[in-house]
Amino acid sequence: MLFSGLFDLPWWGVALVALALTHVTIAAVTIFLHRCQAHRALDLHPVVSHFFRFWLWLTTGMVTKEWAAIHRKHHAKCETAEDPHSPRIYGINRVLWGGVFLYVKESRNPETMIRYGHGTPDDWIERNVYSRITLTGLTLMGLANVALFGIVPGVAILLVQVVWIPFWAAGVINGLGHYFGYRNWDTPDASTNIIPLGILIGGEELHNNHHAYASSAKLSNKWYEFDIGWLYIRILASLRLAQVKKVAPTPRFAAAKQAIDPETLQAVIANRYDVLAKYARSLKATYAEELKRLAPHDAEALRHLKRWLTHDEGKLEESQRTRLVEGLARSKALATAYAMRRELMGLWERSHASRDQLVRQLHDWCQRAEATGIRPLVEFSRRLRCYA
Repeated sequence: MLFSGLFDLPWWGVALVALALTHVTIAAVTIFLHRCQAHRALDLHPVVSHFFRFWLWLTTGMVTKEWAAIHRKHHAKCETAEDPHSPRIYGINRVLWGGVFLYVKESRNPETMIRYGHGTPDDWIERNVYSRITLTGLTLMGLANVALFGIVPGVAILLVQVVWIPFWAAGVINGLGHYFGYRNWDTPDASTNIIPLGILIGGEELHNNHHAYASSAKLSNKWYEFDIGWLYIRILASLRLAQVKKVAPTPRFAAAKQAIDPETLQAVIANRYDVLAKYARSLKATYAEELKRLAPHDAEALRHLKRWLTHDEGKLEESQRTRLVEGLARSKALATAYAMRRELMGLWERSHASRDQLVRQLHDWCQRAEATGIRPLVEFSRRLRCYA
């Protein structure tokens, strides 16, 4: 019978099998391709690493070098014309529904493979099997599905396996992950966290967290966020099958230092997204105080600026930029706090400056911030001196 195989499952049993198999594929993508290969956030035991390679060959036909190279280029060229799959460039519909075609197009770019594909597996089986006969794995997977579950259920499961990664990874993460959701960190790109529970796509739902700390093996940052991929990594590590190399820094604080030293500078730069998040709260506190202090007609000019204060002028539309400039002209305190945010960000953007120069610049910034007399800014600067 068409519905007969080694296991004669009801429809819901077939659905559960498809979900379980695709979840293994999701785990292989997020743990092996993404966190291990593309970003070197962890090392995997050769047995685990090869299992993931084999499983991805069976279920997706994806080549490790291609995936890692395209993803690395995405980070290097994010939201620019060279980004392989930015919805800001291609539009959300094209990336969401046709992200796989953008992936295939970029995989055929030899320059991308040479520049960004280094360090990926290059052994005999990779060269002669996994990257050479990519469709053979899917064929074997289909035959196994049919033998185990019957023709119709087996083919249905295979179809789900075939479309699962192209839609969820190439479409949803690369599309919605740069278009819709919430942001913990003010990264220079448009990345978002789609939802705080990273289960369906292995933790990749926490995309803004990832762009803030790309080399972190853990994608969850807040107490209410859950990254199931990190759970699997911790299980593998407890079995000595994985070694975590890096996670996002946890801010640490000590007594405030009168003079900024290299250790404080290093801590501020390492925790720069946490610093920006705290500065955003400081800006909003200044904004609230200015609304109460200013005359009614001046306060009214500021009333709709709150959501723009934590954005650089270059990221705003022309009309928004004009209103922001006009509003800041009504409040010296708010204009000062806004300008000093840009100066602070410049500390970790000045790659040409020496460490001693950056130490002096940060010390000068703190002195000027505290001399303004703007209460939220003064408190922020004193807190900045505590990073350790």
